[in-house]
Amino acid sequence: MLQKIKKFFYFPVASYFRFFAKIRLRRWNPKIIVVTGSNGKTTLLHMLDAQIGDRALYSYHANSSFGVPFDVLDLHRMSLLRKEWFWLIFKAPIHAFKKSPKQEIYIVEADCDRAGEGRFLAEFLRPDVCLWVSVSKTHALGFEDSVGKKFETVEEAIAFEYGYFLEYCKGFAVIDGGSVLMKSQAERTTADVIEVSRDVLTSYRVDNDGTRFEIGGMKYFLSALLPDVSFVSILMCLKVANFLGIPFDSKFSNFKNPPGRGSIFDGVKDITIIDSSYNANPKSISATLSMFSKFEGIDKFLVIGDMLEMGNSEKTEHEKLADEIAKYKFKKIFYLGPRIKKYTVPKLKNLLGDKIFVSGSENPAEVLKILKDNIKGREIILFKGARFMEGIIENLLKNKSDIQKLPRREKIWDKRRKAFGL
Repeated sequence: MLQKIKKFFYFPVASYFRFFAKIRLRRWNPKIIVVTGSNGKTTLLHMLDAQIGDRALYSYHANSSFGVPFDVLDLHRMSLLRKEWFWLIFKAPIHAFKKSPKQEIYIVEADCDRAGEGRFLAEFLRPDVCLWVSVSKTHALGFEDSVGKKFETVEEAIAFEYGYFLEYCKGFAVIDGGSVLMKSQAERTTADVIEVSRDVLTSYRVDNDGTRFEIGGMKYFLSALLPDVSFVSILMCLKVANFLGIPFDSKFSNFKNPPGRGSIFDGVKDITIIDSSYNANPKSISATLSMFSKFEGIDKFLVIGDMLEMGNSEKTEHEKLADEIAKYKFKKIFYLGPRIKKYTVPKLKNLLGDKIFVSGSENPAEVLKILKDNIKGREIILFKGARFMEGIIENLLKNKSDIQKLPRREKIWDKRRKAFGL
């Protein structure tokens, strides 16, 4: 019942903040560049920051129907606790008339967690540039009501919602030319649509330092472990740099990797930790596992977690995950979460038999204990999955100062991790 109430009031309450955010946005009147898609948005936002720097303002930690208006109004949720809402509601009308930012460019990350969110944000932002980096089955639960009515599949419903950013784009848009779903939405816009071809990637390599790409004869480097499809984001950055008339840094010297998206850490007993724990969905897991397979090392461990909000396809997608994992050679596999345990592990054990050690739990503290019992030293451990993995990683870091580089640092997450014994 509580979830139904929240769903009913989601857009009406968000509209209150959007109303005042519109006032401030019109007074400010910046060039607006929207970064959107199912995967890779935040990494692309950081990549753009590395190129453009303080010439632009960036919507860090904000990408929803609430988050983006909050960001425009310079309102920030610090603890994610309920008591913050009183002050947010009170301050919104006041902040509408705050002095405008000095930057003339606003780069906004925009997500679509549910049907209606793309339109809600696109009508508000009306971007000059749209960078649509990906589309896949994420937040499927929020789109299932549309299937069988207007759309045949959840993926089509999700793509249509992202398509609103193309529809309301006033200048040009860049999309992945290899995506049939993206291309099907391009006819909705009067903006120029630039398709990035996948044929231009000629070389791709990952190591302890980061990721190296060769695209159309040019070499690029980023200090994080990124899947090969990230070359699309590099070319999007290049298009924006040309649009703004600024020089392009192929080494991304000022790049700061967002938490939980391929960060590399030193761990206890000389282990190497690869933190991709921010989220998980079928495409992002597939891309991350492929990337990890190219990372040199013998003793590779995988810690895999639940995929959330899969809706009616939860069982099917978690069973498919077993097939995906079985493609690669891991010394040991650890799981975290009830969905992985129920759907993925039985099939995975059937596929692998006794050849590969598979163990885990629904409780992150128990997974941490199992991991510690199995770490001998110098292993390379990939963490990919849902919430609370960052709590496991905390306890395996060599340098405790790296804890602040992990995702979910808000107080509410501290409380939840402690409740699970982390």
